[in-house]
Amino acid sequence: MLEIENLSHVYRNGVRALDGVNLAAPPGMFGLLGPNGAGKSSLMRCVATLQTPTGGAIRFNDIDGLREPERLRETLGYLPQDFGVYPRVSAYEMLDHMAVLKGLADRVERRGAVESLLQQVNLWPVRHKALSGFSGGMRQRFGIAQALIGDPCLIIVDEPTAGLDPEERNRFLNLLAAIGDDKVVILSTHIVDDVQDLCPSMAVLADGRIVLKGAPAELTASLRGRVWRRTIERSELEAVRAEHEVISTRLFAGRTIVHVLCDRHPGDGFQSVPGGLEELYFATLNQVRRLREAA
Repeated sequence: MLEIENLSHVYRNGVRALDGVNLAAPPGMFGLLGPNGAGKSSLMRCVATLQTPTGGAIRFNDIDGLREPERLRETLGYLPQDFGVYPRVSAYEMLDHMAVLKGLADRVERRGAVESLLQQVNLWPVRHKALSGFSGGMRQRFGIAQALIGDPCLIIVDEPTAGLDPEERNRFLNLLAAIGDDKVVILSTHIVDDVQDLCPSMAVLADGRIVLKGAPAELTASLRGRVWRRTIERSELEAVRAEHEVISTRLFAGRTIVHVLCDRHPGDGFQSVPGGLEELYFATLNQVRRLREAA
């Protein structure tokens, strides 16, 4: 169990990236949703012991992450949003080098671990290819391989599918899902579908604070019968915004499809639609913006 209590972080320029974050992530996939700039990467760096928070506590099982960062690193696997590699080195050589850094000193044991990981992430056929020739999806699969060195119990992946094509995204998500239910896997992303497809529990981070948390199915149940859709002309959008709580808009064939949140039928032309995680996410962010503007 990963437990985060009242975690705050203020950068030297005065920017408050995290503001009293409280979170508990049980074994399995845990989704952390939030827009760009919400503080997700700052939170992941704190948990990964790459930066010391201004205040609060991080605990993983019996490990105090702030007082015992070395112990936490021993059981941690981390795939940051951007990670660097030596471009002219092959995947096998680079993973072997990282395994040495992770403490796998025995050559036979290390070779077995490296070969197993390359097969697990489906990079065995290209193990001798230089990393500079890898596609974005192949680089991400290599990234998860290095994060799995040493069989960690806590795995953090930060925006892992951003920029991947649909096929590589599916391949990467299937790989994450196969890691195992006995590990805590934190999936930090702004892509709603990634969380909806994989995570039995989740939280939404906005403006450095947790504004929503729970099981996706239970959270979306609160929207049942409250989400409505209508297709309008683009020129009508401001009038609809003035009258209803618009949670999302999408252009389609030159017109605008608008989703609104309302406890009763909002009027002619609106149809009831199932409220999913995307609608819940947009509604939550809209509420955060209104509170920010009112402050």
